[in-house]
Amino acid sequence: MSTEATPSTPAPSAAKRPTRITALAGVNALEGAALAIGGLYLLIAGLLGKLESTQQAETVGITLVALGAIPLIAARGLLLLRSWSRGPALITQIMALPVAWTLLRSQGGLIPLGIVVAVVAVTGLVLALNPATTRDLGIRRGPSTTPDA
Repeated sequence: MSTEATPSTPAPSAAKRPTRITALAGVNALEGAALAIGGLYLLIAGLLGKLESTQQAETVGITLVALGAIPLIAARGLLLLRSWSRGPALITQIMALPVAWTLLRSQGGLIPLGIVVAVVAVTGLVLALNPATTRDLGIRRGPSTTPDA
């Protein structure tokens, strides 16, 4: 066992993390939490029999909880500056666009929710597709620069 004390300063990657990557991680965490909370609500309401179709509510609830894990894992990867995390973050934003469109074409109180989902998804897309984000995550573009061996 080591007797050295652990440093109290944050990890170098956390100290150097750009604001746009932190914002993208926050967007993904927000979306993941919303999916997980919505899924838990449907799952619990289905189990308690408070909905008309309990089996469908339970199935959708489990699906939403599982889908909520994707952006939450991506958010953690972004905070740790992992290059793989950009893919799931980008896919999450692309999947949110049809949801926003469907909510915007509905009636009543779902339209403001559609606006919020659209704004969050477009913000996430802009942050994920920013060339500086690609560079900061260490993602290379184009052919490899190393010579063939």
